[in-house]
Amino acid sequence: MKEKNAAELMRLVNEKHNEALEELYERYIKLVYGFVMKFCNGDEEMTKEVIQLVFLRLWTTNSHYDPLQGGFVNWLLTITRNICIDYLRKENRHTQRHQEEHEEIAEPVNVIDQRVNTNVIEKAKNKLPKAQKKLIDLLYWKGYSLSEIAQLEQQPIGTIKSRLHQALKGLRKQLELEDLK
Repeated sequence: MKEKNAAELMRLVNEKHNEALEELYERYIKLVYGFVMKFCNGDEEMTKEVIQLVFLRLWTTNSHYDPLQGGFVNWLLTITRNICIDYLRKENRHTQRHQEEHEEIAEPVNVIDQRVNTNVIEKAKNKLPKAQKKLIDLLYWKGYSLSEIAQLEQQPIGTIKSRLHQALKGLRKQLELEDLK
């Protein structure tokens, strides 16, 4: 494989030859790593995820490199740049949506986390109605957003928000009762 040029290796990758992808990885990992690391402002975990996406894209999308249209390095870095942009947009959308949906409820949860340990919260949560317990589990322990929960439950988001408000109110009441004991 070492004697093959990048165009030949990409042709073999499209034919699902593992060795060709491994050779491309060996040849270009340092270049891609440096590019992604700079793009991700030194975030090591994000860099690893993006690099994995780059080589996964080469393997899964039947990408066609044409040497007549430019150098392989430029083509690879263009793909890498596009994946970086897509990844960061996705992260920003997720973070922004998560912050917006949790803005009004973050403060009570932070106060609860500071005052009591997980066992007390679990005990208080178990005294809530089944629908409220499920909502708290989905939102805080499984990481679903309110809109995702609304889809799962096939309920309007307003209903989910109202149920959450009632659940947090009930949880707060149970925790206050625990504090009195």
